Amino acid sequence: MAETTPTPEALCRDCLKATVGDVRRCRHCGSPRLLRHDELHTLSIAHIDCDAFYAAIEKRDNPELADKPLIIGGGKRGVVSTACYIARISGVKSAMPMFKALEACPDAVVIRPNMEKYVAVGRQLRAMMLELTPLVEPLSIDEAFLDLTGTGRLHRASPAVTLARFAKRVEAELGITISIGLSYCKFLAKIASDLNKPRGFSVIGEAEAKSFLADKPVGMIWGVGKAFTETLKRDGITTIGQFQTMEKNELLRRYGVIGPRLYHLARGEDTRSVKPERGTKSISNETTFNTDISDLEELSAILRRLSEKTARRAKAAGFAGHTVVLKLKTADFKIRTRNRHLSAPTQLADRIFSNGLSLLKNETDGTKYRLIGIGISDLCDPATADPPDLVDPGAAKRAAAEGAIDRLRGKYGLAAVETGYTFRPDRGKSGRDE
Repeated sequence: MAETTPTPEALCRDCLKATVGDVRRCRHCGSPRLLRHDELHTLSIAHIDCDAFYAAIEKRDNPELADKPLIIGGGKRGVVSTACYIARISGVKSAMPMFKALEACPDAVVIRPNMEKYVAVGRQLRAMMLELTPLVEPLSIDEAFLDLTGTGRLHRASPAVTLARFAKRVEAELGITISIGLSYCKFLAKIASDLNKPRGFSVIGEAEAKSFLADKPVGMIWGVGKAFTETLKRDGITTIGQFQTMEKNELLRRYGVIGPRLYHLARGEDTRSVKPERGTKSISNETTFNTDISDLEELSAILRRLSEKTARRAKAAGFAGHTVVLKLKTADFKIRTRNRHLSAPTQLADRIFSNGLSLLKNETDGTKYRLIGIGISDLCDPATADPPDLVDPGAAKRAAAEGAIDRLRGKYGLAAVETGYTFRPDRGKSGRDE
């Protein structure tokens, strides 16, 4: 008589208790949200990703939107930043042009992004992650890798239980939901978090890695984009399992430096560690216009507003930048990027704007633009930023004035004070901020 493999103990994601036996509901609370896997309590690398982050925050703050399709974006010529799952059912996707999104889902409610609010929630979430482990590697405002190795004694629970508890806490305290992927490496943890959204918790163990990956499309491998997928398709390779039958040298010969990565990831081999030192590389804001603009005066007013927003974010985050970056997109979708390295780093709207305006003047040759953006890069500690300028004695007065404006806006709101550049009755020609 053949031996039967015992069914692994299941973890209830609602009451966090263990359920024994091959059952579909928790024996303690009746919940169907059971998590069962042979390696459940031995895995410790996680990827946490918020579910429709921007849209979830807006629905949290306005319960009337709960059952409605919601798109975060703006302007007929803008693109979708994110969409709730109701809108996604109609075919709305991130980065889709707004006019196409509204064709797919004409009943959708459209809200312009409120990045300051989203950043604030992102910081709350990040602080909660750091209570689980110091090994948190942010990938964006709403997702991160976590390494919970060795945290069992601290939390008196396995990483799986700690993460399930964390998901419940996020829902209760932040009013949003997350999806979790748990595995033994970053590559598979990231894949797992996408498997069962929203409110998902998926596990990929080491024993099943190769068989799990075998029939998956090659585009699931990190670094394999649309163009490379087409190249592989022409070579007759469409599934990850086909890489599992090939030698490393053959992949190297065919595809260069990416070949060894294809070889290892196809076998579930990923030695990258979770690196908490990953940080912000730049701070910027941009806007897409409802109608194309070529006039320097109009562009300058919008550039000033974006410079002030970039400066506010830099000050709030505790950064200054050595380089000012101007971004323009022409009416025919060609992107122009212009950089200026500064003699000393800055976080002042005045310096960001003046350098951006100097760059902009060289580009206003009659060309019509659909987008403008301004930002700072090469970020550093603000302690060395904006020293007294002997060449420009008025710089100190402008810096002092900006500080006074910041204090007034902090007390009375952003509309309390406007500069001559931004106080324009026709500035509604600009579209959405990103």
